Amino acid sequence: MDFLVTAIAVLSLVAVLAGIAVVVRRLLDLRFGVVRTLLAGMLVLAAGGPLMQSMIAGVDPEDPGLGPLWILLLGTVCALLAGMVFLVVAEALVPPGSLPGPLELVRGLRGRLARSRRYLAITRILVRHGLGPYLRGRDPDLGAPGSRARLARSLREALDDAGVTFVKLGQILSTRGDLLPPEFVEELRLLQDRVAAAPWAEIEPVLVAETGGPVAETFAEFAREPLAAASIAQVHRARLATGEEVVVKVRRPGIAAVVEQDLDIVARLARSLERRTRWGRAVGVGDLSRGFAEALREELDFRVEAANMAAVAAASAGGPVRIPAPRPELSGRRVLVMERLDGVPLGGAVPDGVDRQELARTLFETLLRQIVVHGVFHADPHPGNIMLLSDGRPALLDFGSVGRLDGALREALQRLLAAMDRGDPLGVADALLEVVARPDEIDERELERALGRFMARHLAPGATPDAQMFGHLFRIVAAHGLSVPPEVAAVFRALGTAEGTLARLAPGFDVVAEARAFSARHLAERGEVAGIREAATREALALLPMLRRLPRRIERIAGAAEHGRFGVNVRLLADERDRRHLTGLLHQALLTVLAATTGIMAVLLLGTDGGPAVTPDLGLLDLIGYSLLVVSSILGLRVLVVIFSSGR
Repeated sequence: MDFLVTAIAVLSLVAVLAGIAVVVRRLLDLRFGVVRTLLAGMLVLAAGGPLMQSMIAGVDPEDPGLGPLWILLLGTVCALLAGMVFLVVAEALVPPGSLPGPLELVRGLRGRLARSRRYLAITRILVRHGLGPYLRGRDPDLGAPGSRARLARSLREALDDAGVTFVKLGQILSTRGDLLPPEFVEELRLLQDRVAAAPWAEIEPVLVAETGGPVAETFAEFAREPLAAASIAQVHRARLATGEEVVVKVRRPGIAAVVEQDLDIVARLARSLERRTRWGRAVGVGDLSRGFAEALREELDFRVEAANMAAVAAASAGGPVRIPAPRPELSGRRVLVMERLDGVPLGGAVPDGVDRQELARTLFETLLRQIVVHGVFHADPHPGNIMLLSDGRPALLDFGSVGRLDGALREALQRLLAAMDRGDPLGVADALLEVVARPDEIDERELERALGRFMARHLAPGATPDAQMFGHLFRIVAAHGLSVPPEVAAVFRALGTAEGTLARLAPGFDVVAEARAFSARHLAERGEVAGIREAATREALALLPMLRRLPRRIERIAGAAEHGRFGVNVRLLADERDRRHLTGLLHQALLTVLAATTGIMAVLLLGTDGGPAVTPDLGLLDLIGYSLLVVSSILGLRVLVVIFSSGR
């Protein structure tokens, strides 16, 4: 019996709270979270009892008129008004999403504790290597070469101790000579992504799960000792039942969770550096960390790499650079099976007798052709991802990061290259504004002058190109408020990485001269008779439907003008979004006027003496004034809650 009474009481309380939530949401015309709605309902119930008692204290229960009922209704609305005030204040002080909900807090508590421990561990590593002051906002002292070298060495040692994600970050930064001083670039190049190989007992279950069967059934021969071991994956030599020699890339078990945890640390550190330091804001470490996280997550999924490999191979078909062929039927998220190539990595010693200049020219032209012609390119061509085969041909490896460009961007880049080759700042500015996202307001004359100074510095005859060229171009783009799309940023990043790689392979290699030569050859190829005929055919086919309709439209316009019926109709607010926005503004203005009007009327009535008495202590004018004051409060709260929630 007690249980039944308790259950009925709980159900009644839930029903009352649900009714209060419905009424409050209807009055404020906005949905609120469960927790704050529950708190508002409890506040309404808590305030309702004392408020009712105080308001009906002077009411005669035997009064047959509408006064007691009116006072009871007014007390109920005043109790609801307390809950509405709470919701509006909560909306202003604690917007939705600013604090985690209870369920989210419980679910993420273990992850937050793990991330906090890892964050403390990374902080201890940085402090141990002397980088603590820079975390507290001190800008690095890069004035003297000796101080730069010491800071670079400390950074490299800290990244090496921090693990896989930070080693990868250092390797990427080692190719960004446009962002870092030479001492940092040289020091970070010493980072090696080599760790002890995972035991076969951990690797075999991954292979079985991804290939769908025992290793002996899938491979005729499989070497348990890896050819190379890195922090994310290790590579094994194998042979298929068909006799084909392959290499098998296997992701380390549990590495995905470690990387996600470390990426959260990298994002936190980037936000802290960008907020507290001038050099962090100048470099844009926030954007760098987000791009790095996206690239590393793709690198963890070998299915993405297999698709990238096939796309780049199709774009490079018939060229001088080899791309290993993947075996998608044997590959998965954690395993990648590909053709085995015989050669040595370009990051090591280049064999004697190799024409370094010709090899650099081949690699650079291949990258430009992938970008400009095919729109699918290797976005991370550092020395470790390039192999020199035994037959002297280069090969590209590791396709975890691949960029893609649509036709419009490729044509704009082609015009950009052609304008640079001509030394035309106006043409470069026009092409650049097609490549990047153009703002509403821009000083095109100043942009042309800045590009002219850039070309005079880096592209003039006798100028020596270096990695700073791409950094200078990025600074020009940022200084004029131009937003670089991610796919275009990948192009500049790939070109900057390739410049650093080719400088190591063939010192003195002139990327500007080679880019100009490629541009001339490409324009010559496009300028052939067949190319002109093909381009003209495409344009004619695109214009043909419009040309067929044009005579009839001209005839109708001429006839209307001849008979005096020609006119132009312009519809204001034709877009539904514009009408909704204007309607919302009018509603808010009307509610504000009504709230102010009812508030003024309430104050006037409350200050007026006389009138019939509803109770011995309350007159009719006072009761109407209090009612109008409640209405004014509700309307005002409705306006405020819309203002505070406008960003939701």
